Amino acid sequence: MGKIMAVDYGKKRCGIAVTDELQIIASGLQTVETVELFPFLTGYFAQNRVEAIVVGLPIDLKGNLSEIEQEISGFIEKFKLQFPEIEVYRFDERFTSKMASFFISQSGKNKKKREEKGLVDKVSATLILQNFLEQKQK
Repeated sequence: MGKIMAVDYGKKRCGIAVTDELQIIASGLQTVETVELFPFLTGYFAQNRVEAIVVGLPIDLKGNLSEIEQEISGFIEKFKLQFPEIEVYRFDERFTSKMASFFISQSGKNKKKREEKGLVDKVSATLILQNFLEQKQK
């Protein structure tokens, strides 16, 4: 069994989270500049067995897709061409950034660390992945 990876895709940065080999626990891995995402993924996949990725689905409160969905769709198309053996799932990412900010504020991190946008992206990816795992188990 391979890991599952989550990508919280953004215009500037992407938060990355992965599961353990048994696909039980989601852990934040890191934040990657969007322009460096494919080189990062290539390197990571060379070192780790990943069987699927979960990409956040940006839906607003009215149920509409946000503007970035067009870029995310382009990323997914390119991903499927470059890594056809890895399955791609989508998962609703509503409120993950707000929840990530809340959890970070409650963690006791200093103000500078709490305001670090990369940390929010990484925690958001972790929340997307953990929620995906919980729904998968049902």
